[in-house]
Amino acid sequence: MKVKVISVLEDNYMYLVIEESTRDAVAVDAAVPKRLLEIVRKEDVVLRAILTTHHHWDHARGNEELARLCPGLRVYGADERIGALTHKVTHEQELTFGAIRVRCLFTPCHTSGHMCYFMWEDGSPDAPALFSGDTLFVGGCGKFFEGTAEQMYTNLTQILGALPKETKVFCGHECTVRNLKFALKVEPENEIVKQKLAWAKQRDDEDLPTVPSTLQEEFLYNPFLRVTEEPLQKFTGKTDPVEVLRTLRTEKDNFKKPKERPNPQAMLAFDWGLFSPFLEKK
Repeated sequence: MKVKVISVLEDNYMYLVIEESTRDAVAVDAAVPKRLLEIVRKEDVVLRAILTTHHHWDHARGNEELARLCPGLRVYGADERIGALTHKVTHEQELTFGAIRVRCLFTPCHTSGHMCYFMWEDGSPDAPALFSGDTLFVGGCGKFFEGTAEQMYTNLTQILGALPKETKVFCGHECTVRNLKFALKVEPENEIVKQKLAWAKQRDDEDLPTVPSTLQEEFLYNPFLRVTEEPLQKFTGKTDPVEVLRTLRTEKDNFKKPKERPNPQAMLAFDWGLFSPFLEKK
């Protein structure tokens, strides 16, 4: 099982999972059809199905076009709002694509119909893979747009957190640096957060992805998976894990990275209208 990480839009990831013996492939969150089909052709594989984590346009907007261009393409998801949906899946339903096994894991909160996909190959020495959409990020979790802290706590602890610790985490967005800056605010003494943040900044500077991480790593630096740890309870002023999570999410939603102070001379120039002639030029 080979996973191609494909950066699209502003900070999204879509993925192409290739079954190497048959050269069949499955896409996860096919947002940009042209880019996906370029890679399908380059890899010389046949696209058989799309697994969509949730209905948001930046994860599902390519479904209709791909269904038109690839007759017989199967589109899986848990939400009727997903475009071109052909197969509605349920929690713990298992799918098979050649040697690739998929377990659907229902994680409502970011959206009410969010589904993660856990993939593995029987007998393979490779670690399994989790395609976590906008539920679990490297160093963070998704916003609670259509759900509650109770739901996200269940998602992160009982559903995703219970998977094998070696599981590779492939999330829906590249927001690792921002997530880890918040994690450092929460746990300023956590050396693993500091190391991971330095690594992520270097990857960002080199325009390289920070995915995948592993579940084992996430438990060391992701504050949303560390809600029972003393520093997290101290930061939030809560002891109940769900309340810790709820407070963390609110703090993260309001978290702004420090802005650089504007140059005083530049601000004066704006005040005096010195830049106006340039700004008005077409």
